[in-house]
Amino acid sequence: MSLKPKEARYDVWDGSGLGVRVSVKGRKSWVMIYRFDGKSRYLTLGVYPALSVARAHEAHRKARTELEQGCDPGTKAVQERREERHAPTVAMLAAEYLEKWVKKRNRSAPEIERILNKDVLPKWGHRKARDITRREVIALLDGVAERGPIMANQTLAVVRKMFNFGADRAILETSPCVRVKAPGPLKQRERVLNEEEIQALWNGLDKAAMAPGTRLALKLQLATAQRKGEVAFMRWDQIDWNAATWTIPGEAAKNGKVHCVPLSGLAIDLLKQALELAAGSVWVFPSPRQGGVVPVGGTAVDHALRRALPVLGLSDVVPHDLRRTAASHMTGLGVPRLVVSKILNHAERGVTAVYDRHSYDPEKRDALEKWARKLRTFLMADNVIRLRA
Repeated sequence: MSLKPKEARYDVWDGSGLGVRVSVKGRKSWVMIYRFDGKSRYLTLGVYPALSVARAHEAHRKARTELEQGCDPGTKAVQERREERHAPTVAMLAAEYLEKWVKKRNRSAPEIERILNKDVLPKWGHRKARDITRREVIALLDGVAERGPIMANQTLAVVRKMFNFGADRAILETSPCVRVKAPGPLKQRERVLNEEEIQALWNGLDKAAMAPGTRLALKLQLATAQRKGEVAFMRWDQIDWNAATWTIPGEAAKNGKVHCVPLSGLAIDLLKQALELAAGSVWVFPSPRQGGVVPVGGTAVDHALRRALPVLGLSDVVPHDLRRTAASHMTGLGVPRLVVSKILNHAERGVTAVYDRHSYDPEKRDALEKWARKLRTFLMADNVIRLRA
């Protein structure tokens, strides 16, 4: 477009109501003049060259169509600009997602918030949530995958759930995560500790540089076969000392259902040690850095075990492996898989799940006591050779 600036602003029209306004500094804006309700009106369509000649003519045709339908394109444009200014950013979406969904339903809220603060909000926080594209999601995940593919998978899970939440609440039309594949391998871990490794872990934890409560949390996870998060967020009001049970409330359980865990003698011994350390906290394993106000948290347990592996003489062990180890050894002791599944609180499907209302508490207690006796055998056996780093 060869129009040059002059001493004063001026307009050039094409005869159909579409024109170009040229400022004294040379800025060129596409404009439209029209009549609505008997009054002459003026509408700015966009700035050249961001709005090309072809797109300007298309915008003009669209505005003329709206006029023919009895709509004022100027009023609509003002409304659209207002909506654009007030459209939620990714930071606003994240805050609403955390407050209205995650913190009320997900025990992993601190980890989810950490992922958002580390990799998502620094890059997208100021952007409109509805403007994020699938290609941008893939690019974000590629960057995270350079540090670790599993972390990239976890980031995708968090981002996907956040954008699905936004779509459900009409913050955006559709999620940009549709058809985005996990960047990391999805192979399931199969790590199960053998007798020697169990002894190395248990005895080595007492020498490892970690908080005493964290040591007990890891041992209790191995003794009860429960999830790391459920152990880390255990509260004293969930423990019934007389009945020797731990009741995990539905909001703290992964499948959303109340879960009763019979406590073996070994588990009770560990809890008594934790009680002495808790110093009146409502949490069984309070964070030593927060004065007992918050629990130690699953991420802290992960980090503590990873740092301790050289001292333990072990490699490639994560807290969830302790749950799998307990389950595998129980089936090796002849415990039926159904009972082990009940101990693990796995979600059940099908007709049987609907009609089978037996609690299996006696069977679970028998299995966990059997596992505790076997554990003690591992730990007390004189002929077990300790692993060394």
